[in-house]
Amino acid sequence: MDKIFVRDLGITCIVGANPRERIEEQTVLLNLVLECDFTVPCRSNDLADTIDYKVIKDQIVDELTPTRYILIERMADHVASLCLRDTRVTRVTVSVDKPGALTGARSVAVDITREQNDSRLSGL
Repeated sequence: MDKIFVRDLGITCIVGANPRERIEEQTVLLNLVLECDFTVPCRSNDLADTIDYKVIKDQIVDELTPTRYILIERMADHVASLCLRDTRVTRVTVSVDKPGALTGARSVAVDITREQNDSRLSGL
């Protein structure tokens, strides 16, 4: 399977369970692996035949910036749902990295993988 990688996409939003985190925005880093089939776009060289990763990035930024998640797991699931709106994405792996979440650690992160028609999706 072919893949598109989006690395270290910074999103500033409210995320976390601690009282300070509920009022102070922080930046999380998203990493995406979008699995799809590049056969047609490799032949056509036409953007219309492939996944427009700028469109997906813009949807993620627009939807996540005003959110107020408690769990980064929920955020990752929401991002997966957004990516799978494009039915050409057959599988997506989303990593949400929360820098500075633990004293002594660079960051805390979660990874989730979802597929088209995955019953685990939250359906946001």
